[in-house]
Amino acid sequence: MNTRVMMLIHERNDRRFMLFLVYYTYAHRNTWPPTGPRHGRTRTTWADHEGKITLGISAYGFKTTPRDVQKTGIILKGKLKERGVSLRLIPNTDIALSSATSHHNKLGLSDNHVELIVVRGANGTAIIAESVGAQNITALAARDQGRPKRDAFVGMLPPKLARMMVNLAPVEAGRILDPFCGTGVLLQEAALLGYDVYGTDLVPKMVQFTQANLDWLIDTHHVTPGVTLDTGDAMTYQWQAPVDAVSCEAYLGQPFSAPPSPGKLTEVRGNCNHIISEFLRNIAPQLAPGTPLCVAVPAWRDSAGRFTHLPIVDSVGSLGFNRTTLRHVRDDQLLYYREDQVVARELLLLTKR
Repeated sequence: MNTRVMMLIHERNDRRFMLFLVYYTYAHRNTWPPTGPRHGRTRTTWADHEGKITLGISAYGFKTTPRDVQKTGIILKGKLKERGVSLRLIPNTDIALSSATSHHNKLGLSDNHVELIVVRGANGTAIIAESVGAQNITALAARDQGRPKRDAFVGMLPPKLARMMVNLAPVEAGRILDPFCGTGVLLQEAALLGYDVYGTDLVPKMVQFTQANLDWLIDTHHVTPGVTLDTGDAMTYQWQAPVDAVSCEAYLGQPFSAPPSPGKLTEVRGNCNHIISEFLRNIAPQLAPGTPLCVAVPAWRDSAGRFTHLPIVDSVGSLGFNRTTLRHVRDDQLLYYREDQVVARELLLLTKR
């Protein structure tokens, strides 16, 4: 058997503790433990720290079990103990730790709270990394539930998805536009990321809700974004410059608790396609070339898990936009939905041509 060695170096008071963790090579290279070049090793330095190390291990892409991942951690714990280093190992209920587990154990937030992430790579290689933190689900929930104005009828955009959408229309600084601002969830996340925010909505009540929620955010989170809000139809409105990026959840149509009939789906799909097409046609001449957009549009899931998409998804080029392609994710994978949802959100990543 060939072996793969991962050496963890922990330094404390000018002492160096070395641990060698052996990974075995199997016939099938997608099994755990991960394999690599003969005598290969990855070295991670844990900086000076005091007290016990808290460690979690997450595996991605391997055919393995939580028990086997846990056994790897137990070996690691034993080797560290031989060198006088105390380690608390987080139990694996799955092969990868959940975001909640990582967050509540503060993994990645200090030198002695560590999550090792092992990802199966190409050609039998393994990538070993150390996390630098997990999403703060406590803060996300507080922003979602603590804001003063909510409206389930117009939809409840999750703050986590809103932040992802802001990040998928990347600019270094400037003003983010949401032409369908609703209750302002996306603009809240943009403000927390340091952007000025610009929101419009067809319904005056929604603009009032956005203002109230942004006032609450500014008061509770001590941010100072520039804020511009107005009532307007996204299909005809003329926005004020500058607009450095656009990120929005467009009109998603009628909600469904079960897949609609073919006739009903055709009706709703046509209505949504018209509104979103006219919005893109309206905003295109108002944007500078190179302006990024992330637009969430509806896609409908049937009982077999198949999706029906908007026609505009395949024809944005005719409106003056290019699709932005991600390196590791296909366009048709940019779908956000719960298992019981019929109407999914499909993310269109665009650049003004």
